[in-house]
Amino acid sequence: MRTIIKTAAFCGLLLAPGVASAADSWGLPEEEIVRFDAKVVDLLCELTGDCPADCGAGKRQLGLLTGEGTLVLPVKNATPFSGAADELIEFCGKDVTADGLFSTNRGYKVFALQFVREAPDGKWRRANRFLPKWAEANGFDPKGEEVKQWFRNDPEVRAVLAADGVLGLGPEADEAYRKSQE
Repeated sequence: MRTIIKTAAFCGLLLAPGVASAADSWGLPEEEIVRFDAKVVDLLCELTGDCPADCGAGKRQLGLLTGEGTLVLPVKNATPFSGAADELIEFCGKDVTADGLFSTNRGYKVFALQFVREAPDGKWRRANRFLPKWAEANGFDPKGEEVKQWFRNDPEVRAVLAADGVLGLGPEADEAYRKSQE
């Protein structure tokens, strides 16, 4: 069983003095700018042994496995509310250098990927591939207004909200809440 990251310092992932990072501060709680090398892996494969070819072809969450055996879970890229699978899928099974931020909120440490390159000296690229891919898959202009708040226009998100409501308790609970606020 792999160790899931709890603190960056535990793994020696904090930047050493003099090591430059491209990551930008977002002003997050307990923010730490980090750069580290890791192998891109299919999280379900690592945790359960269910390992389809090519990391599940981008339909599964991907992780970063350090040389020390620590599994880092990137929960987002440069786009709000999106994961990092679109940024990492073409690196499936390869070593990369990840550059981004760790943040801790209510005791949970998360990693936001901002830049990635094939290790040791590939070309850096921003972690911003999600929006253009989403726009293409959903028939939107990548520079259109709908893309700025993609989550409000996503068919899957809309279907979940229609079935479960905004509160996740069903449309009736949403309506009762709205009425209670009038």
